[in-house]
Amino acid sequence: MIATVRLDDNLEKTLNRISKIVQKKKSDVIREAIIFYSQSIEQNKKSRILNAIEKTKDIDKKDFEDFEGTTNDGI
Repeated sequence: MIATVRLDDNLEKTLNRISKIVQKKKSDVIREAIIFYSQSIEQNKKSRILNAIEKTKDIDKKDFEDFEGTTNDGI
């Protein structure tokens, strides 16, 4: 697939600079940037899911302890 991307002057300069530093074609740098961005999004998504799970576990634990305390009071 061929894709055309419009870059402002600053992004073009950045792409050219990175391309020279890593000695890769600009298209390779763009491909790697897309892969990196995609992986970053997935990792962020996983982190948010794991945080939500931990919060749910903490809330469930507190609810269980409250319930257990109530039942131990003879109610």
